[in-house]
This record gives sequence, structure tokens and C-alpha cells, in this order.
Amino acid sequence: MDENTKEQTPPISPKKRNRKKITIIVIISVLILLAIAFYGGASLYSYLTAKTSNTVQHQGVANDGNKIITKEEGDIASVVDRVGPSVVSIITKSTGNSFYGTRDEEGAGTGIIVGKDGLILTNKHVVSGTDQVGIVLSDGTKYENVKVLGADPLNDVAFLKVEGVSTLPAVELGDSSSIRVGQRVVAIGNSLGQYQNTVTSGIISGIGRPISAQAGDTIENLSDLIQTDAAINPGNSGGPLLNLNGQVIGINTAIIENAQGIGFSIPINATKGILKGALSKGVVERAYLGVNFIPITPDVAKSYNLPVKKGAYVEGLNNKSAVIKDGPADKAGVKDGDIITKIGGVEVGLGGGISSLVSEYAPGDTVELTILRDGQATAIKVTLAAYKA
Repeated sequence: MDENTKEQTPPISPKKRNRKKITIIVIISVLILLAIAFYGGASLYSYLTAKTSNTVQHQGVANDGNKIITKEEGDIASVVDRVGPSVVSIITKSTGNSFYGTRDEEGAGTGIIVGKDGLILTNKHVVSGTDQVGIVLSDGTKYENVKVLGADPLNDVAFLKVEGVSTLPAVELGDSSSIRVGQRVVAIGNSLGQYQNTVTSGIISGIGRPISAQAGDTIENLSDLIQTDAAINPGNSGGPLLNLNGQVIGINTAIIENAQGIGFSIPINATKGILKGALSKGVVERAYLGVNFIPITPDVAKSYNLPVKKGAYVEGLNNKSAVIKDGPADKAGVKDGDIITKIGGVEVGLGGGISSLVSEYAPGDTVELTILRDGQATAIKVTLAAYKA
């Protein structure tokens, strides 16, 4: 080869040039797509995260007034937390007759767990005449075919028994003889039979109230009731009236229709004697004294020329002795014309009437009576017996 002749690079064919351009374009396109995917994915992730965050995060306020708890609110909340698990809803079933034949009827009420082994206190009218009784605990646990253990023959009180339990949360009973008008109270109950463990609050509006309560075709004359303006609705019957220490001081039992804020509760002390026997022996028995009496008011004191304005006047009617023959009072020496001023150290009238005060004791208990006879105060001991209808 001539040294003056330069070596020439073979020319690139058009086909190879095109392949090279295509390769470069593909690489650039891929890089662009990767960049778009990266930034688009990041944006999409941020968007989705923001959307998700919006759905789970609550938009509160800087100064949430709902978190400011007054002492009264704290007291009521504490009562509900403490006693709520001990309040049960009662569901009853019965078969009734109608023009079209027999039909099933359901009823509702409230009960209070008074024994961890399944003893429940309620109103007599809640379970009277029913064929089947069931209960629902506050956590939704249900018990069917609950046994009606028995009822007080002289008061609107009944006891139920759930079999096969030993750890139910029982309430603490208070002292209804020391309650006062104006005292704050809380009621819990199965309102209208569908709003389980409804909580209402109010005050004690009066004490020692007598009423005639009607449930179906039955009318009961009740005395010494607690009046309250805490809302008590149908279905609340048998539920607790509570003080702010969470102690049961009454059993919600009646309302006055077409009135506002007038409800009534049976003082819890009036159930303690029967409860004692129900817990220890599994039987429902009421103690009785065996006297007929007239509650003393200022008018009664004036009419009979009595030396006191409260108490119970032992007075017979139609030449018949007020002291029941061979009854507890008769055996203890109570006589016509005596004035019973105290039972077990509690003043008759202020702490309750004769019936309520005797109901604090069980049959067989011995209690001291303070009586006025011929102007002289005398203490005598009476051994109470079981009431027989």
C-alpha cells in the first residue's frame, strides 16, 4: 500500500445507524418512564396516605369542653361504673286470652343483683302472672328460665334466682332511714323495655309518701315510699335508686301518669328482712308484729287527744282488739291504747312506718319496742314471727 494513501474507515450502513438511534431513544424513553413512575408513585402514595389519614384521624378542637368534668358529673359517672354491672334487664313471657284465642305476651322490667350466687331483687308486679322469666346482664349475657323464688305478701317486692352462678356482681345496700329531701340520687333501669341500663338523675322530692299503685287489674296500697324527680319510665320498675356513694336506697316501683318528675321508690330497708332469709335459707318470708295501728299525725293526735304527734297508735275497731291474739306483740305484752314510738331504736314516723321498720327484720329476730303507756315510756322485747296470709 502506498504510504501516501490513508486508511479509510468502512462506511456505516444506514441500517446500523438506525439501530443505534433506536437504542438511544429506547433508553431515554425508559428513563423517562421510570422517572414518571417514581414521582407519580410517590405522589399517589402521598395522596393515598393523606386520604387514609383523613379517615382515621378525628378533627378535634383545641379546647374540648367535654373533657371538663365537674364533681357532680364525676360522682354520677362513678356510680354508673360501679353499679351498672349489677343492674339486669328482665324479660317476661306469658300466655293471654283474647277474642281470637290465646296469644303470647311479653313484658319488661329491671332487677338488682343482691347475691353473687344469682339472687335478684325486683318488683312483684314485674313477674306476677308470668309463665317465663329471663334476664340480660349489662354485658349482654342472657339467662333464661330464671326461677321466681317468692314475693312479699304485703309489698311490691319479689326475688328471682339464677341457678349455676357464683360470681355475679352484687350491689351494696344503703340505709334508707337516713335519707333526706333534696339529696342527689341516680336511677338505672331498662327504660321502655328497650333502652337497657338507662341512667337518670335527680333529687329526693319527699319521703313517707303513700300511694295506690295499679298494675294491670291489681291495685296495691303502698306506704313510706320515696318520691323522686329522677326520670322513671315504664320498664324501670325494679331498678335501683342510688345515693352518690353507689349504695341502693330504694327500688323504683311507680310513676304518676300525666305528671312530670313524680316517681316513687320502695325504701331498701323495707326489703332487708326478707333478703336476709332469701340469702341464708333460700326462702322468702316476711316478719310481722301482729298489731293494727293508726299512724299518728298532728290531726290524729288532736282527734284522739294523744301526747305525741308521731308514732303508731294501737287502736282497735268495732270493739275488736288491735292486738292479734297469740301474735308476737300479744306475747310481748303490747296492749290496746299503747303508742309505739320506736322500733329497734328508730323513731316511728321519721324513720318509716311500722310496716317498713318491721320489714328490716327477719322472722325469729328479737327487736326492742319503745311504747308510751299512761304517759310513761317503756321498752319491751318482741320476737317477730313469719307472716301468714
